[in-house]
Amino acid sequence: MKKKKQHAREIHMECHHKLQARIQEVEDTIQEQHLIIEALVYEKASLLQKIQGLQEENGAPAPFDDEWEEEPEEDPEEEGLEDIPIGEGEILDE
Repeated sequence: MKKKKQHAREIHMECHHKLQARIQEVEDTIQEQHLIIEALVYEKASLLQKIQGLQEENGAPAPFDDEWEEEPEEDPEEEGLEDIPIGEGEILDE
């Protein structure tokens, strides 16, 4: 019985170590992706500044900015849809 418990403990610890290693790999990958995203955001901002500068030099209109007003989604209740009362003699599908 003692050997079975010891064996189960060893298997559990082995699985635990494998899981911890996998978690560390995923965390490292996420960190790498975060750094890549930061670099891309910086590069995008730099490119947008260059584009704006070139457009200003050439007298072109200002570039489109990311700030626009989105149309609000329509609510079915606001569209004038209302509950239609069911009259007598009509067939109901329930």
